[in-house]
Amino acid sequence: MQLDKDLQSIQEVRGLIAQARQAQRVLARMSQAELDKITAAISVAAAEHARRLADMAVEETGFGRKADKELKNRFAALTLYDAIKDERTHGILAENREKRIVDIGVPVGVVAGLVPSTNPTSTVIYKAMICMKAGNPIIFSPHPSAVSCITETVNVVRRAAESAGAPAGAVSCITTPTLEATQALMKHEHTRLILATGGSAMVRSAYSSGTPAIGVGAGNGPAYIHRTADVNRAVRRILDSKTFDNGTVCASEQSIIVTRELEGAVTAALKAQGAYLLDREETEKLSRFILRPNGTMNPAIVGKSVETVAKLAGLERVPPSARVLVARETGVGRGHPYSSEKLGLILAYYVEEDEEAVLRRCVEILEWEGAGHTFAIHAEDEGVVRRFAQEVPASRVLVNTAASLGGIGATTCLFPALTLGCGAVGGSSSSNNIGPLDLINIKRAAWGVRELEDLRQGASAVPGQLCGAEAVPGLEQLVEQLLRRLRV
Repeated sequence: MQLDKDLQSIQEVRGLIAQARQAQRVLARMSQAELDKITAAISVAAAEHARRLADMAVEETGFGRKADKELKNRFAALTLYDAIKDERTHGILAENREKRIVDIGVPVGVVAGLVPSTNPTSTVIYKAMICMKAGNPIIFSPHPSAVSCITETVNVVRRAAESAGAPAGAVSCITTPTLEATQALMKHEHTRLILATGGSAMVRSAYSSGTPAIGVGAGNGPAYIHRTADVNRAVRRILDSKTFDNGTVCASEQSIIVTRELEGAVTAALKAQGAYLLDREETEKLSRFILRPNGTMNPAIVGKSVETVAKLAGLERVPPSARVLVARETGVGRGHPYSSEKLGLILAYYVEEDEEAVLRRCVEILEWEGAGHTFAIHAEDEGVVRRFAQEVPASRVLVNTAASLGGIGATTCLFPALTLGCGAVGGSSSSNNIGPLDLINIKRAAWGVRELEDLRQGASAVPGQLCGAEAVPGLEQLVEQLLRRLRV
């Protein structure tokens, strides 16, 4: 009897989880060197197939640019690898002889990896690498509109991992993606962690599943150009950032904000560098296509060229050379679609009377959508930078850089990542650029330094004397025993 698609997909999930649990038992007994070998193999294979997978992603989804997709694949394969290759994630991580504590890294277990359609192949490479580095099997749940390119990327990663010693089932993917399958994966009793990258509804579903989750909220970062900035350079960075992969990176700028005194210079720079500033009628026309009736982003504008978006909205005067569509905006929230996240070549443009008004507007935008994600500022005044960094509700404050690339750690020294936590203010469990150290638990072996009688006699009042640097008898032998136990 042929099972219905939803039942078939749920049964597939159960089988994948059973295989992943078997793989977990093997991975948990591996040494750091063995896990590092697997991670290195994935890096090499992903870099080798970067262009082919990028082409598949654009052809299947219609989002972004092939060259930029390839760059993101290489970033995940090579830049990430360079950042994590020497990290200790497994076994003895640290010894504090003064406090007599040994930290031991252990894998969290089976990970559910939810993959978006905007960055499908690079997300698979990235999540597979950080999971293998941490010793966790991962089961991918692909976005329905990117199944082929995601499945092929998983196959590339899986073959590389297994050739380097990873057990079967360490990297796998749902081949019949349904909502029911994703729910079954997230809620399964043996799924230990969800890595959720995608739309806000999916991330909320991950957090409500009952399984620990690391998810990201919407990006809606404002970019403030301060009067001390090099205006032409700031505009160049913003336009280069927004046009990278046609705006599909969640850290990309969504609005430009300036004070009245800088309006003329910024407007001139935008026009000179290829931005098309919409008039009032054109702004109204395009506004109807940014959001769907339910208030969510319209996929028809996501990752598309300016020409495609202009044709959709009936904008007949937009020249073929236009890089980005820029619309003047004066409000935030319902009735102001330009104030929301737009993962395409559209920017809102706010002009405020003074710096206090700019700060209020930046906070208002982020609190409407994008809280905890990313804020960009272009300024040479360090005092202004520090003030805004302290005031805006963003986990990443990017200074004098292209936000889409700075946020993921390509043009900054932030950890290179394609899952960007938004912290508690953004409804996320972490504000980190997520890496392998977010995917392990740390056990601690702690030696006793006082007795109950000591506490009764007031010894707890002088912890420095009790937790001094005095050598612990047999500490080295005990640490070696712990290491041997982990390798068994």
